[in-house]
Amino acid sequence: MSIIKKILGDPNEKALQKLKNVAEKVNTLEPLYEKKSDRELSALTIQWKEEIARLSSVEEKRARIEEIYHEAFAAVREAAKRTLGQRHYDVQLMGGYTLHEGNIAEMKTGEGKTLAATLPAYLNALMGRGVHIVTVNDYLARRDTSWMGRIYQFLGLTVSCLQQQGKALVYDSEARAEDERESEKSAEELVAESDAHAFKVDMDFLRQSSRKEAYLADITYGINSEFGFDYLRDNMVYANSEKVQRGHCYAIIDEVDSILIDEARTPLIISAPDRKSADLYKKFALLVPMLRQSEDFSVDEERHAVSLTDPGIAKMERLLGVSNIYTEDVTLAFHLDQALKAAVLYRNDKDYVVKDGQVIIVDQFTGRLMHGRRYSQGLHQAIEAKEGVVVKEESHTLATITIQNYFRMYEKLAGMTGTAATEAEEFHKIYNLDVTQIPTHRAMIRLDK
Repeated sequence: MSIIKKILGDPNEKALQKLKNVAEKVNTLEPLYEKKSDRELSALTIQWKEEIARLSSVEEKRARIEEIYHEAFAAVREAAKRTLGQRHYDVQLMGGYTLHEGNIAEMKTGEGKTLAATLPAYLNALMGRGVHIVTVNDYLARRDTSWMGRIYQFLGLTVSCLQQQGKALVYDSEARAEDERESEKSAEELVAESDAHAFKVDMDFLRQSSRKEAYLADITYGINSEFGFDYLRDNMVYANSEKVQRGHCYAIIDEVDSILIDEARTPLIISAPDRKSADLYKKFALLVPMLRQSEDFSVDEERHAVSLTDPGIAKMERLLGVSNIYTEDVTLAFHLDQALKAAVLYRNDKDYVVKDGQVIIVDQFTGRLMHGRRYSQGLHQAIEAKEGVVVKEESHTLATITIQNYFRMYEKLAGMTGTAATEAEEFHKIYNLDVTQIPTHRAMIRLDK
């Protein structure tokens, strides 16, 4: 044990002592909640949601759910017993409260992370602002919605899951599985980690829904990229009514180390083919040679830059038949600038070579050909047009965000995994998340080396 731990005490042990008190508080309510009828249990959800809805500020709402967490946990535990035949162990109560606090619960495989997550998900959903639970693949999002949906619906909450290709499913006890959802599970799906292995996989009770309806559910399951891409698309719509997400209140991330550390800098990008650019560069490849250096444009060799003079601008406006190249179409000026650079600053057999109908960049330090590399921002297209080869369409980025920046938008963030302690410092530094190692329900026999 380090000197600091000897003096200040082990922070994990301190956290566990607090969590044990949480479990004891919930346990004292169990006999009382066992006596409640199904109707009385579901009525609690209505009562708490109405109480919280009357509070004016987010701070007041958060304070209220903190006051009732032990009652809410007891209600979820009892609902799980009646719907799934599963009872939350004390360690799952501890893990659930860690997630509610906005931290990371390190729980070993098989300790029931999926069931533990229902506790904070239910509690925070009472605020009426939506809870997002992030899984590692579509199958697990669908599975967890189907399994845990029984608990949520029993208590009066709605639950949904996002699927790829813009699809979504909502838990509905009146629905039955469609053939396409019931059959042909992939090998990956069949061997996917199941910390709720005792549950029978049942894809009934899921019906197709719109993306917007899925986000209006109290709890929404899905993979990280689906949440992220929906955010990007929402930022591209013209009217707020077209948006599908309703904010970023609280998220619980499964396998949090993989998503927030390993994939943190992975960019989510929405792009579209830039067909107009190719035509413009072909047009400018014919017009730019009509310009004369010094008279129509000036070159700054030191800065590797070229710019039009006023007479040059006037000449291009006449050639293009526009009154103002900078106001009539903002893309004209940009493409003209790139075409001018291609014509004046970049030379064949020095900066690039043309081989087999392709423009290949030359490494300025080694002289080697850089196959597969392209100049950015349309410059490569401009050179292709200049050399008379096929001008390839390039993608135009419409919106982008990294996984890290997306999840940092949430007001409260939590995660669970089997291995987080090794990245504890990084979690705290980047996301202000602390890691608590939750003990196992039974003593560990296996030794990890």
